[in-house]
Amino acid sequence: MEYLLVKWVHVLSSTVLFGTGLGSAFYMYFTNRSGEVGAFAVVARRVVLADWLFTTPTAIVQPLSGFWLLHLAGIPWTTGWVLWSLVLYVIAGACWLPVVWIQIRMAELASRAAENGGELGPRFWRYHAVWTALGWPAFIAFIAIFFLMVVKPSV
Repeated sequence: MEYLLVKWVHVLSSTVLFGTGLGSAFYMYFTNRSGEVGAFAVVARRVVLADWLFTTPTAIVQPLSGFWLLHLAGIPWTTGWVLWSLVLYVIAGACWLPVVWIQIRMAELASRAAENGGELGPRFWRYHAVWTALGWPAFIAFIAIFFLMVVKPSV
């Protein structure tokens, strides 16, 4: 019963982690492209909030529940698919940490532009380019992690 409970927590937290990330990326990207500065200011603030409320806790729960599952199942963390999952998780995390900072800066810039009736300047668009560039490797890493968790190939 303990294994099933921990597995449920692990699967649920991975779903929330991935879902929040994908949903946030969708809304940030398409609201940004709409050209509505006020709308983007609101969405960016909400995405930052979602990161603190959902992404951060689940990013902590994932490795903890994963290592607990490995312990309960008697699987060494040095097993190939586990090691690859960890490497990919670190890559995704290395992309996500700067993205959080960038999202906060983008929200601030958009809020100022909305208050002043201005447009999003070049600095905002540089942040957006970096934000987009960091999102792709994190997204691909998580897809690969899901594959490894489900298939557990002998790598």
